[in-house]
Amino acid sequence: MMIEVLKSKIHRARITSTDINYEGSITIDEALAKKANIREFEKVDIYNITNGNRFTTYVIYGKKGEIQINGAAARLCLKDDLIIVVSYCMLDENELSNHKPVIVKLKN
Repeated sequence: MMIEVLKSKIHRARITSTDINYEGSITIDEALAKKANIREFEKVDIYNITNGNRFTTYVIYGKKGEIQINGAAARLCLKDDLIIVVSYCMLDENELSNHKPVIVKLKN
């Protein structure tokens, strides 16, 4: 049996900007994304701590310090909102005991 579990989390990232006219996605500081083991174009869930909105998108790497919400999702967030970025993976029961998610907690 395959079980979906937490793979990576960036906790309390602050949105630096939004761009409603971009095709879609979340732009994340490349070094931060890599530290959290989140790959470019990987599917992620975004949980907005500030207003409770939740949505799914994909990651594109950005510049240092950048956390930008793009496309239609830009209507769900504002600059300076705090968010959680989460990715999941599928593991079989034999892999579960060795799995440790990567969690990056930011101080804002």
